[in-house]
Amino acid sequence: MTLERCLLAAQGYLELGMPEEALAELGRLSHDVQIHVDTLLLRLLILMSTRRWRESVEVCETLRRVAPECPAGFFHGAFCLHELGRTSEAKALLMAGPSELANEATYHYNLGCYEAVLGNLDEAVAHIHTSFAMDKKFRDIARIDPDLKSVTHLI
Repeated sequence: MTLERCLLAAQGYLELGMPEEALAELGRLSHDVQIHVDTLLLRLLILMSTRRWRESVEVCETLRRVAPECPAGFFHGAFCLHELGRTSEAKALLMAGPSELANEATYHYNLGCYEAVLGNLDEAVAHIHTSFAMDKKFRDIARIDPDLKSVTHLI
């Protein structure tokens, strides 16, 4: 089976709410293809959809190793660390990413969330406002984000 067909099959299983079957489909690929960026990204999506944060962190580590320019390895890796209660590590990982990440509203929004959880309220508000300026959709998201509870009155 070609990589493309396998990815389509795994995507189909995921859309049908069958994540284990999706992972099994990806597991049929050779080792070389297992570390292909598209395979890693789909595996990550499947694992995150099932809240398997530790495994997701491992996939992000591999993704950063094989494609250090891929922002998903940093964004999703940091998010998964945060979900595991490792928010300081999440912040450090996001800040260690390529400088181009700072051009993304998601970067500032996520940093704002991490800063708020860590109690750095001024930094949190600054990042959140930057994300709003870059993409207005984050304003609606921020209103209901539990990570920002401590700063909602400031944003």
